[in-house]
Amino acid sequence: MAGETGTPGAVVAEAVGLGKVHGSGSAAVVALDGVSARFRRGEFTAVMGPSGSGKSTLLHCLAGLDTPSSGSARVGGVDLGSLDDDGLTALRRERIGFVFQSFNLLPTLTAAENILLPLSLGRKRPDRAWVDRVVEVMGLGDRLDHRPAELSGGQQQRVACARAVVTRPDIVVADEPTGNLDSRSGARVLALLAECSRQWGQAVLMVTHDPAAAAYADRVLFLADGRVVDEMPYPTADSVLDRMRRFDDEQVRG
Repeated sequence: MAGETGTPGAVVAEAVGLGKVHGSGSAAVVALDGVSARFRRGEFTAVMGPSGSGKSTLLHCLAGLDTPSSGSARVGGVDLGSLDDDGLTALRRERIGFVFQSFNLLPTLTAAENILLPLSLGRKRPDRAWVDRVVEVMGLGDRLDHRPAELSGGQQQRVACARAVVTRPDIVVADEPTGNLDSRSGARVLALLAECSRQWGQAVLMVTHDPAAAAYADRVLFLADGRVVDEMPYPTADSVLDRMRRFDDEQVRG
């Protein structure tokens, strides 16, 4: 199924000289300092770095949830800064899938209704064959009539994953998606995110602090002080952990 969402390897999201400053004057805090990076179809990228390095800010700017102070964030070749509120809402709904630590499911809706919510909001008819495939891969066939309170944390996150991919977005962004899960449930969610990139050809961008989670990715971008300072292809949990320890050593020496 690779390539169902477009040409594998094509750039679908891009940060170009991305800067973000909170506050002004002596109280200014630089969250991003000229970050440039590309994210391609069929590629799973993890973003890691020390606390305050700008990981989540980068993800939020690329997902249109935050506005950069300088530079640009682009999805599908569209500069997010060029869109009005309605245009940005439509782009987020149609071209970006979201998976967050807190699941963000609507408690009054069933799992099926939560999965189909982006299509309902966009007034689009579901492709039943595609929806059925997503539900099957996510292992939710016997949970579709359940509301979030009737589901385990892992099941809720799988519903969130299904909702994120049901529109066949250009990119799926995941911010600490396993942070509220036990190790077994977390591993299943990570495997599903890998499936999104490798089987369905989507770009996946995940912020995580966990080296074991980063090992599911095709590459890791390391941020420090708002800049990209390293990139690691074919990560393993041990190689990522070693790199993170170097950050600690550098901070001590600094």
